Amino acid sequence: MTDLRTYLQLLPKAELHCHFVSTMRPETLLELCQAHGVRLRTFDLDQLFDYSGLADFLDVFNAAHLALTTPDEIARIAYEGAQDAVAKANLRYREYFVNPDNFVRGAFGRPGPGMDYPTVIDAMISGLSAAERDFGVGFGIIVGINRSLPAHAAVDLVRTVVAHPRKEVLGIGQDDLTPEKSEDPLRFAEAYRLARESGLRCTAHVGETMETSPSDVVTAAIELRLDRIDHGYRVMDDPESLDAIKATGLSFTCTPHSTVMLSGWELTPEHRIARMIRAGLPVALATDDAVFFKTDLAREYVEALPAMDITADEATAIARQGFIASWCPDQQKQRLLADFDGAVLALRTALL
Repeated sequence: MTDLRTYLQLLPKAELHCHFVSTMRPETLLELCQAHGVRLRTFDLDQLFDYSGLADFLDVFNAAHLALTTPDEIARIAYEGAQDAVAKANLRYREYFVNPDNFVRGAFGRPGPGMDYPTVIDAMISGLSAAERDFGVGFGIIVGINRSLPAHAAVDLVRTVVAHPRKEVLGIGQDDLTPEKSEDPLRFAEAYRLARESGLRCTAHVGETMETSPSDVVTAAIELRLDRIDHGYRVMDDPESLDAIKATGLSFTCTPHSTVMLSGWELTPEHRIARMIRAGLPVALATDDAVFFKTDLAREYVEALPAMDITADEATAIARQGFIASWCPDQQKQRLLADFDGAVLALRTALL
């Protein structure tokens, strides 16, 4: 490939692990925080986005929710985030995590009435639908369980999702940490049972931190009957767990730069994500929390993959896996895959 960087940037991409508030432009984040009196530890972006670990990052992440107070603001960042990802990385499809419980009155000390589930979801759909109309980028929504809240709150959240069906809402996931600063995905098993009985797809953040064990990834996949795994890196630290998870055939959504920011892992050929790819696990690449980790989808491909010694062919397979592992309707998925294959054929012809 004569211009690998251009090839990696122009590859059509799907992103399946993207937290909605993190699609805000940095300047929009500061604008809205200042407009609504949201306190940040600093308004210097270089310092604001330096963290000592996952818990430190979550303080900034949670504060950002307070900057969104109206449906129009939610629709705005939905549109702007999709527009930026199309321009920078040729995004063609994205599934967004959103934590509705983070927008209700009282969440993180939120003043005023807050916004209920239908209000938040419909505002997202409005902005994302406008971006789909203008830029052709498809989308889906994954409702996130906030693990800092009790298990019964997760059950209530799933019941709310079921009571207010939207075709754009495809499934549930879980993020944040428990009050004990652990992952503990099985704490929310009842919510997952209800979600599956209601026809929702299921994923979970697991095996992201060194406080978890490799077997936790396998246990969560089996006990929660997951359709996909977010992160899952610790599975590489135990051969038996790796064999067990490979047998499930589940795809992983991996976020290279978040591991640098939160875990201090260098992007080298020995990085756990690189080892996952070499081990034959189905890996799709994503940003996790783009604005907070000073990254974007193009950077994950253009910088992280070469640093991990991933070849152009492997990068192409990773990009294609994003569409394969998506939860969009089958007809839409087949069209996206056909468009992807045609675009890759044209790129290879132009750049070889």
